[in-house]
Formats: sequence, C-alpha cells, structure tokens
Amino acid sequence: MNKKTIESVDVKDQRVLMRADFNVPLDDNLAITDDRRIQSALPTIRKILEGGGKLILMSHLGRPKGKPEDKYSLVPVAKRLGELLEQNVPLASDCVGDVAGALSEGVKSGECLLLQNLRFHAAETIKDKEAKQDAEKRAIKDEFACSLADMADIYVNDAFGTCHRDNASMFTVPQMMKGKPRVIGYLVKKELEFLGSALTDPGRPFVAVLGGAKVSDKIGVIDALLPKCDRVLIGGAMMYTFFAAQGIKTGKSLVEPNFVDEAKRLMEVGGEKLLLPSDSAVAAKIAAEAETQTVEGSVPEDMMGLDIGPASIGAFSDVIKNAKTIIWNGPMGVFETPPFDRGTMAIAQAMANATANGATTIIGGGDSAAAIDQAGLSDRMTHISTGGGASLEYLEGKPFVALEVIDDA
Repeated sequence: MNKKTIESVDVKDQRVLMRADFNVPLDDNLAITDDRRIQSALPTIRKILEGGGKLILMSHLGRPKGKPEDKYSLVPVAKRLGELLEQNVPLASDCVGDVAGALSEGVKSGECLLLQNLRFHAAETIKDKEAKQDAEKRAIKDEFACSLADMADIYVNDAFGTCHRDNASMFTVPQMMKGKPRVIGYLVKKELEFLGSALTDPGRPFVAVLGGAKVSDKIGVIDALLPKCDRVLIGGAMMYTFFAAQGIKTGKSLVEPNFVDEAKRLMEVGGEKLLLPSDSAVAAKIAAEAETQTVEGSVPEDMMGLDIGPASIGAFSDVIKNAKTIIWNGPMGVFETPPFDRGTMAIAQAMANATANGATTIIGGGDSAAAIDQAGLSDRMTHISTGGGASLEYLEGKPFVALEVIDDA
C-alpha cells in the first residue's frame, strides 16, 4: 500500500488526532508489564511534537464492554508516556463529550493529550456491516466518530495492531475527515514495508514458520503462503490436526476434528513444501513437574503432545539456517510452561542465528513476540510486528479498510 505518511504533512500549530495502539499488558496492580507498543509509537509522537503539532492521542485498552471499567483505564499509559517523553501527558476523563472537547481545544503546539479508552463507548466497536444494516447503530457510530473527527485538522493512523478492524476510530473517523490530511505514522509504515516486501519480493529461500493452537486460525495464511514460500514449517498444537489427517494417533492432544479434511487438503496442496514435525514432547498434563517423554509419530492415548521434539527442532533449524527471509507466527509448544518451551526457544535461537547470517527475520506479533522476549532475543530479529491478528490477516491478503481510507501517496 502506497500511502501518505506523517512526513508528507506540516503539523505546525495543527491539531493532530493520532490513533495509537496502547493495548499493553497490565499486572494485577495495573502496572504495565511490557511497553513495546508505547515505545513503538514514540517516533511518530516525537515527530509531531517536535514539528509543533497539537497532538491528541487515542487508543483502546483491553475488552471493556462498552462502558468505563477502572481496570481498563489508560491512566498507566498516560504515566508511562509522560516518563518517556519527559513531559506531562494529561488524560481526559472521556474520549468524547464536553470535557474531552475542551481539553483538546486547549492543547498547545508541542504538547499532547491522551483521550480515555475508546472502548468505554460501545460505538467504537460497532462493525461497519452492522451499521449498514441497522440505522440506529449507524447513527450511534457516526455521532461518536464525528465527535472525534471534529477535534482535529489532521488524522494519523499508527495503530497497526488494529488496522484489520473497522472500528470507529480506525475507519469512520478518517472517513469523516475527508478533505483533511489522513496519513500513516512510522510504525504502520514500517509494518507495511517489512510484511509487504516479504510477500512481494522476498530473499530466497523464503520460509514461513507457523505454530499456535488451532489450524482453523491459520488455514487462510497457509493457503496464501504456500504459493509464495519455499518451505512452510508447521508446529504447535495445530500439528496434531495434521497428524490426525494422516491417521497418526494423537492421544489427548488438541485436535480440531472439523478441520482434519482441511489439513489433509493443505498437505496435498503443499506437498514437500509443507514440513511437519516427526516427533513430540508429550506428558499427561501441562505442568512444570510433569513427567515428559519424546515420541516419534503416534502420541500415547493417556498423553498429550505439548511441544515439537528434538528431531523436529533439528530439521526446522536446518531449514531456517539456509533461509534468506523467515516469517514466524505462533509458538511451537506450550512455551509458557517449561520444559515445553524447548522447541519455541530453539526456533527463536535459529532465527537469531539466521539474522546474524544476513537473513530478514520477521516475527508476527502476539505469542511469537512474547516468546522472543522470553528468549532474550528481541534485539536480534529484523522486525517484530506489533499486530498478531493484523499481521496474520495481512499475510493472508485480506483487505484493510482502515488503511484504504488513508490518502494515497
């Protein structure tokens, strides 16, 4: 997508409404445990502030049910932003309404305001399809979006993790700001460059490593990547649906019976391109103290497969070692519970080694990004996406209406 960027607009003395993705994880004390998404937005934020823009930031956090909930307040985000920017970042008590409107009017050049959680309003998450079919929902969504759009002269989308959604702040607001500059920030630009170049002009061999629990979540991606990739490696619990498709016994492993035929089809289409594990780390339960064993092929009926085995680790690592472009989305096992993290950690190390050898390594966000952090190898990857679901849908080739509405370069 060739879209206008923040570089193309003069923000001096202009009110800039920026959609960021500050959906950060919080602990039980509501302290941020990983501020990557805030850090990732800083280049665009600093560009606007240093350019003399009057910045109004908006984001969601968590899944509140259309009304305020203290545990989803953006208070921790405002505090962390203030620390990183070394300036006060006031938080409006709402994202729309008289108070938010007055605060947005009072923002001075070089200053910023953070609006409260967008999802404290049900209007934010009304799907466009629903709005088209229900006049009342359309009116609610439009009124909410209009209140946000009226705050600004320029719209910036720097929330890649939400680009696959048609939320009001992502789609309806820029629609209503037609005629005013609508651009993407540095984060979205970077995501599109790395993911786009991987799909259109990858260094070869081009390898995709796909894991996670459910094959149903990855069918579209596997279908999209098989024609483009030289190899597609399958790990995680979804490998057992592929096992079932081959008539291999899976014990108590997670299997999606309704997708066995799809797995069989993917194996037929993929042929030798599709590489499945040959062995598994199995146990009777998911626990650090559980007795584990390695099995080739069939999983004992009283056991469940929880990670790829050593032979598979070796085979996968060999493929990765010789690759020039690698995309990884989804862990190889239950990496949160050692010793079922061995496969995931080994793949992370293989990716790091590949980066050192000149390969482009792209981590598809979500659990894969968490695994790279756990391995301590984040700084040894070429790119770590901030959008798990968004990166998957982008790789699948699905349209992003939130980006289509941005001005073309």
